[in-house]
Amino acid sequence: MQITETVNEGLHREFKIVIPQSDLDRRLTTRVEEIKPQVSLKGFRPGKAPISFLKKTFGKQIMGEIVEQAVSESSQKAVTERSLKPATPPRVDLVSELDTVVNGKSDLEFTVKIDLMPDFELADPAKIKVERLVSEVTDAAVDEAVERLAKQTQTYTPRGEGEKAHKSDSVIIDFVGRVDGEEFAGGKAEDFNLVLGSGQFVPGFEDQLEGAKAGDERVVKVKFPADYPEAKLADKDAEFTVRVKEIRKPDELNIDDELAKKLGLDSLGTLKERVREQLKGDFARASRLHMKRRILDALDETHHFDLPPAMVQTEFDGIWRAVEAELQREGKKPEDEGKSEDELRKEYREIAERRVRLGLVLAKLGEQNGITVSQDEVNRAIAARARQFPGQEQQVFQFYASNPQAAAEIRAPIFEDKVVDFIAELATVTDRPVDRETLLLDPDEAAAKLKKADEPEKKKTGKKKKE
Repeated sequence: MQITETVNEGLHREFKIVIPQSDLDRRLTTRVEEIKPQVSLKGFRPGKAPISFLKKTFGKQIMGEIVEQAVSESSQKAVTERSLKPATPPRVDLVSELDTVVNGKSDLEFTVKIDLMPDFELADPAKIKVERLVSEVTDAAVDEAVERLAKQTQTYTPRGEGEKAHKSDSVIIDFVGRVDGEEFAGGKAEDFNLVLGSGQFVPGFEDQLEGAKAGDERVVKVKFPADYPEAKLADKDAEFTVRVKEIRKPDELNIDDELAKKLGLDSLGTLKERVREQLKGDFARASRLHMKRRILDALDETHHFDLPPAMVQTEFDGIWRAVEAELQREGKKPEDEGKSEDELRKEYREIAERRVRLGLVLAKLGEQNGITVSQDEVNRAIAARARQFPGQEQQVFQFYASNPQAAAEIRAPIFEDKVVDFIAELATVTDRPVDRETLLLDPDEAAAKLKKADEPEKKKTGKKKKE
């Protein structure tokens, strides 16, 4: 066996491996001798068939197994002899024609490509400084949430004959929508219940039904937004023929003990307390989400090292497949996002690189600090997942039990959260009070909003220093 290193660039290694035909034949002879006692062939007593005859009869089948084993063993030898730490399984490309090798007519030659795990120093978690956004659950927030619950139980009473529809009324309508004179998918319905002012339809649609009476037929003209999910309708003018069949006015909305009883509780006070606890939980989860994102940002900014190309490519391929599937569902092209395909690919490759980098950093932090995920923790996560599919719980458990990759995808976020919690205990975490709206924003949107809010303050501070 001859192993020659042909490429040594950064974290990438390539080897040419040649196994002589004589070595393969020797392995074949050894294997045939092992099976000879068990072989019974017509014309020969059991175990007495000549080796040459057995090689001729079974050689091709056995040689296939030998080649597979030789490739695996020699690839592993290339790794172990050099104490390499592969980031992904070695990739093998045959150079020899497989048929000629199996038929014993040539040496076995192939290349092995290996991406290595990077060796890097971890930043000290104790030096990380991040903000944790927090918000108080106010009485006003509780009252708003209770009011939203009350609206979910809203009842309506038919308006008198000839009465006009007002905002907040419920109207029962039939409608047919057309673009360029042609009906379009999803633009037609009968007996549709629409609350005017709810924003359920395209902007402008509901406004044009205010003042209508039962029995009226109206032509409603609207323009679909440029960012409408259905690409074929985006930025298009549309015309709806609407027939108003019934108008109902909202009954008085009473927020009292009776409302609480409708919702299965004994009093309004109990309802408000339940809502307050729910909001506290929601706020706490949102607060942790912002802190986690800032910690991951800090880790990404403080670690700079080469990444295994294959790991990045695999991550990017998964992201890009999801992007293409989303664009296809929406009937869009990359250009519809305001960027060329090359620009989008570059953007998502950077996301793939960030994910791989953070994954390696978190894995090393967890390993060095003995952070693990128990099977009980995984089982609880799977049970929570199973509860999302009532009646199919057993199938969910069986799926994860028989699919190690799926189980690993359950384990990974648990491990990530435990490492983030470990970092948060060591890092300097400063609470920053914000309003509820900011707290519930996406972390990127919240960061942009707060950065913009801080700019005038920085300018003001700078001016005072200058004076």
